[in-house]
Amino acid sequence: MFPETVDILNALVLMTNFVFVPALAYGSQLALGALGVTLVFGILRFANFSHGDLMAFGTTMVILGTWALQANGINAGPLPTALIAFVPAIIVTAIAAIVIDRTVFTFYRKRRSAPVVLVIASVGVMFMLSAIVRFIMGTDDRRFTDGERFLISARDFREMTGLDEGLAIQTTQALTVVVAIVTVTILFIFLRRSRTGKAMRAYSDNEDLALLSGINPDRVVLITWIIAATLATIAGALYGLDKGFRPFTYLQLLLPIFAAAIVGGIGQPIGAVVGGYIVAFSEVMLTYAYKRFLGHLLPENLAPDGLVQLLGTDYKFAVSFIILVVVLLIRPTGIFRGAVIK
Repeated sequence: MFPETVDILNALVLMTNFVFVPALAYGSQLALGALGVTLVFGILRFANFSHGDLMAFGTTMVILGTWALQANGINAGPLPTALIAFVPAIIVTAIAAIVIDRTVFTFYRKRRSAPVVLVIASVGVMFMLSAIVRFIMGTDDRRFTDGERFLISARDFREMTGLDEGLAIQTTQALTVVVAIVTVTILFIFLRRSRTGKAMRAYSDNEDLALLSGINPDRVVLITWIIAATLATIAGALYGLDKGFRPFTYLQLLLPIFAAAIVGGIGQPIGAVVGGYIVAFSEVMLTYAYKRFLGHLLPENLAPDGLVQLLGTDYKFAVSFIILVVVLLIRPTGIFRGAVIK
């Protein structure tokens, strides 16, 4: 193989290892989170600021379930034990979301309060959920990943290919992408093909006309919270499996999740998915140091001395903020022409 070809392959493997695979996994987590936000906004018509902490609550339930299973000697073999704990955690989180709706949001919905009132109420719910999670889990990092760590390790890849750069794919990264694809597919089929999904879309398009058509609004609201809680639990647990669990992290995730929902078009499920990947790839690509990548492609005398990094990793969330501001200024409806937050 020509040396130039080897350098190009090394550069591609490097980008795949440090940019494409991490961004794909992170984008899948953001897409699931943004789907929950956009679904609540599209049907209940308010920006739910408590969604990040609902993700933290759902992840807490997954961690407690995982610990209980591990204590009883139950595991999922090479896969994380947390997968088994998903179903009971989703049920508990859905019940919590329904209780919160009945005790907080229903009060304002029946009085037809302005959306901003519901937004402020959701901020209160956010602090309440955050306190519950910290009371249960504390504030320290929690790792609950077990099973095989890698599908393929960097060393195995180097031995197989003979390249200088290695490609490592973690089990949790592959699992995140697969679970996200399955979840999004099931959700889209449900929304487009099922009777309840069509009722939800009709309610979202025109509430008054949907009520005249005999659609039960309480049932639509109930299903919406069950789906939002399911998406929050799955997204939060996958993020926790990939990067570790820390309650405050989920509050920070709210910014890229909202950026993803707005970039795609708030209220548009497909927009939330596309927006999730746009935000994730933007964050990873703008904070990656391209020194080694350019070192493979450029002649030795032109190889950069510095890191060639546009932004430090500490400014990762600033990328989401910039994207959010730019989209709101240039195209407030997002890529798929969603609603405009007022």
